[in-house]
Amino acid sequence: MGRRDELIEKYAEDLRTKCDMDPDMDLLRKVTIGCGPTIYNRDSSTISQGDTDELKTIRDNFLIKKLGLPDDEHLMGGIQSVLTTYGRENRQKYRAVVYYLLVKHFGKEDVYA
Repeated sequence: MGRRDELIEKYAEDLRTKCDMDPDMDLLRKVTIGCGPTIYNRDSSTISQGDTDELKTIRDNFLIKKLGLPDDEHLMGGIQSVLTTYGRENRQKYRAVVYYLLVKHFGKEDVYA
């Protein structure tokens, strides 16, 4: 099993235990691959829920550019909802898991079809 596959399994376990959901493994794999090399870097593989600039970057670069969502007030609300689902008390939030949850939250699975 390669390093990426190990990380995908770790992300799936987070979805099962911290988000109480059974992940769509095909979608999780595609979202993880879409994250590129950031998944291998300790700092960039996680997000800081308290960093407003990072949340704006997720909104701008992932939700608007990647998923093609219109720029409106619902985007930050969606990010906050996903962070709550992941568990505010969980300090380590993997970027691939957050992106997966955002894809599901906004119903944009077709982007990865």
